[in-house]
Amino acid sequence: MDLGLRGNPVLITGGSRGLGRATAETLAAQGCPLAICAREERPLLDLAESLRASHGIEAFVRSVDVTDHERLAEFVAEAADSLGGLRGVVANAGGNRGRGLLESQSVDWTATFDLNVGHAATVTRAAVPYLADGGGGSVVFVASISGWKPSPPAQYAAAKAALVHMATCLSRELAEHGVRVNAVSPGSMLVPGGGWDRMRRNDPDRFGQFLREFPAGRLVDPAEVAEVIAFLLSHGSRGVNGAHIPVDGAQNAPSARGY
Repeated sequence: MDLGLRGNPVLITGGSRGLGRATAETLAAQGCPLAICAREERPLLDLAESLRASHGIEAFVRSVDVTDHERLAEFVAEAADSLGGLRGVVANAGGNRGRGLLESQSVDWTATFDLNVGHAATVTRAAVPYLADGGGGSVVFVASISGWKPSPPAQYAAAKAALVHMATCLSRELAEHGVRVNAVSPGSMLVPGGGWDRMRRNDPDRFGQFLREFPAGRLVDPAEVAEVIAFLLSHGSRGVNGAHIPVDGAQNAPSARGY
């Protein structure tokens, strides 16, 4: 489906693998010039080459630690200069530090919030002038069903919940600039080489039990989430602002531990 995104520059954080890569591939197929950052340079360079060859789009990539907020803001400016502006941002980078509450340290909570919430705030703040200059644009935060369905570890779940609420708050604050902000909450995704894929191969009985959390009997495909992100970046979603959209296949528990 053509979403009318051709020629709209989009920036993606954490875009070299998993959902970030699926989003890059989906947007490239729509004809979007892309700016993509991640920590490791080699996968980014390989992805850029693949996207150029397959879709003929411009791809600007840089190795960036998104918790280096000054460098992240610089990347936004460099991307806008390279692509001739920005029309969309996907704050996809995220993750967790530490384990359960009794095993964790305060630094684990601080680092987890900074990686998920802090980076999303920085990339959005840096991008707003470019998005507004182009007549407005769209920002999508990648949260998680762990942000609204109980799931360990609590610091990760709390950070994702904060992303959902931040999208709602910023949708009101940034509306005067013509910038929309929404959040998507992916369910557990089957990514080649990812944690669920390893469980599928190494512990099939446990994986089979986990599949019971999905009415359709399968995990979410990253491409399914990427298609929703692409829609939220498009003009067709112009009336959608401050929304939280689960893409989880009606998944019940986000954790194989059953809660």
